[in-house]
Amino acid sequence: MVVAAAAVAQPRWRRSMEGAKPPLANNATEKRILSVIEEVRRTGRTWASVPDADGRMLRLLAEAAGAKHVVEIGTSTGYSGLWFALALSRTGGRLTTFEIDPGRAALAREHFKKAGVDHLVTLVEGDAHRNLDRLKEPVDVAFIDADKDGYVSYLNKLLPLVRPGGLILAHNIDMARDYAEAVTTNPALETVLYMEGAGLAVTLKKR
Repeated sequence: MVVAAAAVAQPRWRRSMEGAKPPLANNATEKRILSVIEEVRRTGRTWASVPDADGRMLRLLAEAAGAKHVVEIGTSTGYSGLWFALALSRTGGRLTTFEIDPGRAALAREHFKKAGVDHLVTLVEGDAHRNLDRLKEPVDVAFIDADKDGYVSYLNKLLPLVRPGGLILAHNIDMARDYAEAVTTNPALETVLYMEGAGLAVTLKKR
């Protein structure tokens, strides 16, 4: 009975990921990117980035959307950007990613280059709250994973740029209650929560 109780108390995400198979490479490009993803994870250079369940979802959503331009707030060491690169290498798209920390930005550049996707990535160093104002190009998918108090501000800057039918994704949604309220009370948006990993809010900008 004690063993059964322990199994019931096990976190849902851990139960659901038991036996999960790793992603399989479909070509040489994917193989190279996935090898760097594995290396970054193994060496612990992810710096509080997305878990694999969320990374795989980022890739799936971006590729399903046929994304030509993904914008990421919070590059960290490039781990989530590598998942996006798996999609962008197939869609012919590109990633614009913002990082405030020079050390993490340097690691991200190293990882992108090693994966052979640096030509797909524009990494903007500095405060994204200010630098986002310079972004003018349409956005197919936006991903917010930075200072949680700034999520609503990022949302307000990104929404006019996201195309109708585009997606806004936000990580660690349980830590950004104001953001969750904003995307679930706006009739122009439709939001679902993906909770397999660390909590990903997936918001559609309605057509």
